[in-house]
Amino acid sequence: MIDRRDLLRVGAAAASLALAPRWLGASSTDMTSQRAIPSTGERLPVIGLGSSASFEQSANRGELQGLSDVFKVMTDQGAKVFDTAPSYGASEAVAGRIAKELGIADRIFWATKTEPSYRSDDAASVRAQIQESLKKLGVKKLDLVQVHNLGNLQTQLAVLKDLKGRGLIRYFGVTTTFPSQYSELLNCMRSERLDFIGINYAIDDREVEKRILPLAIDRGVAVLGYVPFGRSNLFKRVAGANVPPWAAEAGMNTWPQFFLKFVIGHPAITVVTPATSQRAHMLENLSGGVGPFPDEPTRRRMISIVENLPNG
Repeated sequence: MIDRRDLLRVGAAAASLALAPRWLGASSTDMTSQRAIPSTGERLPVIGLGSSASFEQSANRGELQGLSDVFKVMTDQGAKVFDTAPSYGASEAVAGRIAKELGIADRIFWATKTEPSYRSDDAASVRAQIQESLKKLGVKKLDLVQVHNLGNLQTQLAVLKDLKGRGLIRYFGVTTTFPSQYSELLNCMRSERLDFIGINYAIDDREVEKRILPLAIDRGVAVLGYVPFGRSNLFKRVAGANVPPWAAEAGMNTWPQFFLKFVIGHPAITVVTPATSQRAHMLENLSGGVGPFPDEPTRRRMISIVENLPNG
């Protein structure tokens, strides 16, 4: 089985790490582009950090040094969005501990989620979850809280609206990575004034381009792009293949850059949050946030490349 770590060993690492001195010495304005949250105009760097998958696995094993290195690279280069959830094992607690030890808690845009309660009307459980997230992350206010996978939607949204009104959270929204929930997500986006949604989007997973991303633009909703590497399937598909020369000429020197720039190239995407537990991967992800981003003809050409790859 080939994953990103294997790709780094056989070539992508050399391309990424050859850039390391320049990235590590760059100012945050050189490092990554920024996009505005439509509801307020606040600008965020387009590359963030997710905490499921490899991050969660390392957090559960207590591998703090590697994750600390990831946070340090992220914040040193001006990135700030950290996306997590109570259901991601030890991710919240480990991230809070690392941020405290590094003294960077106030430099992070803390985005977490609420999980479905045992009872559909259990607002107290939702509030308790948020208090627990605040405690684990070691902060007094959360930047963003989203209803995870649309669970107990009416109850949870009511709580989040109240907490935003009282200043305990800054933004609220909803997430899903399940196509079976897309219709419910669309209804929610039409009926609520959401600040954010979180949605799966990758070059081989483009269903949300049809209705969800256009509606986000129309409704002024920020979008967190999840699983931009197709849950690592894309790395399996490109194993042994080189990035085409025309893509390299356009600033996409490695496959991770190629995949991330495609996602960020959609105007609805505010921030993409690939998960990683590796400093080198975080560094390479950040390089995917350096413009220019592909225009529509280039995006079609990129899609053609991927559609002609093996299924993995």
